[in-house]
Amino acid sequence: MNFPAPIEIAAAVLFAAAVLHTFSTRFFEHLAHVRPKHAGLWHLLGEVETVFGLWAAIALVLIAAHVGAKDAIKYIESRDFTEPAFVFVAMVIAASRPVLRAAERALAALARLLPMPRRIALFFVIMSVGPLFGSLITEPAAMTLTALILRDHFLSRDLAPKAKYAIVGVLFVNVSIGGALTPYAAPPILMVAGTWGWDIGHVLSLFGIRAAAGVIINAALLTWLLRKPLAAGTGQAAESAETPNSEEPIPFLVSAIHLLFLAGVVLLGHYPAAFLALFLFFLGFTEAYQRYQNPLILREALLVGFFLAGLVTLGGLQRWWLQPVLQGLDGTVLFLGATALTAITDNAALTYLGSLVQGVSEEFKYALVAGAITGGGLTVIANAPNPAGYSILRGCFEDATIGAGRLLVAALPPTLVAVVLFWGDRFARLLLDRLA
Repeated sequence: MNFPAPIEIAAAVLFAAAVLHTFSTRFFEHLAHVRPKHAGLWHLLGEVETVFGLWAAIALVLIAAHVGAKDAIKYIESRDFTEPAFVFVAMVIAASRPVLRAAERALAALARLLPMPRRIALFFVIMSVGPLFGSLITEPAAMTLTALILRDHFLSRDLAPKAKYAIVGVLFVNVSIGGALTPYAAPPILMVAGTWGWDIGHVLSLFGIRAAAGVIINAALLTWLLRKPLAAGTGQAAESAETPNSEEPIPFLVSAIHLLFLAGVVLLGHYPAAFLALFLFFLGFTEAYQRYQNPLILREALLVGFFLAGLVTLGGLQRWWLQPVLQGLDGTVLFLGATALTAITDNAALTYLGSLVQGVSEEFKYALVAGAITGGGLTVIANAPNPAGYSILRGCFEDATIGAGRLLVAALPPTLVAVVLFWGDRFARLLLDRLA
């Protein structure tokens, strides 16, 4: 929909306010502790998951006041909320106990194959295989599983805050690039694959080796840097990756059915009516076999869905300035610009806007998408799975908040690794041309 210029300018201001708000949530959580009289309000403003929903609601009120309620409703109906709904469903199913225990057993089995202490090996496998698995089960599901396992076996222990931020920074970056082996798993690739005719072979040839190498290098460097605090509890994590003694063993058939539900949702990811119907069957199944379940993370998943829905609503009003910016860039500038813009906009929205530009070169396509997945770990809003990881891991940090500034700093080193892998050969060519 086309809105008058004042509405577009106001929407850009509100978007900037929302971005600043995500960097200020720690301040509001602090206020909730020192100003208990209005703790409820401060807690609400301190919830990252509510930020974009709140500012999107303000934008809709402004639209209704300026051009009428009908146009505001029409705008909402014009937005595609498939991604928020999918992330909600994928989070809940991936976090169910049978799926989580199956993933833990598989990762523990891989860790036992590595010639290193069990705890260190498990950490490396979680940080590498977990994100790469996102290319099969989609990034939101991989983020949910990996974050839950990290929370239960590593981040809940007495690690220094610096180490915790380093883990979350690498996790966010690795999930963003780890889903780049297939055309349906990473949101920024999914948004352009159909328009540009990218099949699995093409995506694998463009990003596959670089993405896999980036994930493994980042995981290996982090594991080496944290080897001492990780070694302090050698053996504990590997043992805890098995089914706890207090839990009733989960029958193979129950685990298999849960995995089939997850696979079905992934396959039906483009069809919200279908995967939501499958989700209702899943809820019925979990109700019938409650003794094999932990409480489903419905609240956390709903908050993440609300965050993404707000981002879709408010982000859709930014086309008027984002698309001309992308059109005016090319080559290295586009790659670096897309990496930076991803930090303040959802990377899927960024590539979608780029796909609307007509007559672009293959270099433009690669630079845009490579930049979007490279910068996908810099902030909570940069990549759709990040709010899921944030929601799961926030309780491991002071004031139950992951500081946006510290996350950005922690994510910079693994992001630079991705920059070198995705654009290093072009940097080298550029340098050689200048020297010549």
